[in-house]
Amino acid sequence: MVRTAQKIDSLVAEDASMEAAIETVLETAEDKGVVEWSDVSDELTSGQWGRLIEKGILVDADGDGFVVDDPDGIKDALADAEPADEESDSSWSSWDKIALVGSLAFFVGYWDPSIRNQIGGVLDLVIGPLDAAMPFYLVILVLAVLTGLWSTLLQDRLTNLDGMSDYQEKQQELREREQRAKEQDDDEALEEIREEQMEMMSDQFGMMKQQFRSMPWIMLFTIPVFLWVYWQVLGVGVGGGSSTVIVMPLIGEVSSWQAGIIGPMQAWIFWYILCSMSLSQFLRKSLNIQTSPT
Repeated sequence: MVRTAQKIDSLVAEDASMEAAIETVLETAEDKGVVEWSDVSDELTSGQWGRLIEKGILVDADGDGFVVDDPDGIKDALADAEPADEESDSSWSSWDKIALVGSLAFFVGYWDPSIRNQIGGVLDLVIGPLDAAMPFYLVILVLAVLTGLWSTLLQDRLTNLDGMSDYQEKQQELREREQRAKEQDDDEALEEIREEQMEMMSDQFGMMKQQFRSMPWIMLFTIPVFLWVYWQVLGVGVGGGSSTVIVMPLIGEVSSWQAGIIGPMQAWIFWYILCSMSLSQFLRKSLNIQTSPT
């Protein structure tokens, strides 16, 4: 019973229309005893039929069609099953779209000095005391910790790892079924699998939207912080004196924060990226946060 409930919950969660498909199969089985594809082909897609067989809801009746496994358990499970709210899981809300517009507006500050100066001046009211209390390289380190923590928590909050994992498992199952069908030269099964793959295209698009849902909120915080650092180095002129010597990991001595390190990449950009990437990984490990399905 518990296993049957898990199967039903999984099917309905990944596709709400599966609930009606299961009910159709149940009604047909009660009327005829067995179910054949021709009995339900008008109301079920081949993909839904294949999923019911794959999940063990329909069991082969020795070549005389299929029987429903544990019909009473399925009825009880259908009564309790709740379809996934796809709108909230994969679609962007109005706030997500507003965050995207805001982050793109901040992004213009990379090229427009007036916007960069305004953002830098406002943020300096908050970050300025920190800048006055410690060396600039430590200020960048602290900012990298804050932006890394913000990014990690948002990805954990807004990314549906269970849905992405289910989608990957479904893809793997389809590949295995396709391989078996090719080995057996089963053209009918291959056609059904291709139809299922076409149906999964919309799921793939939803997963892509879901995966990038946290990006506007991350950029809404990290871009202004990055612009403040940019403003400090290019506008205020931090670390631009002739006597300035900066010792950086992997690089060694650098004459100023504006000095080129790797091609056009300046020292301050290299240091910020190095701190941000390494500390983000450390934070994910420390907080035991996954940002991609295993």
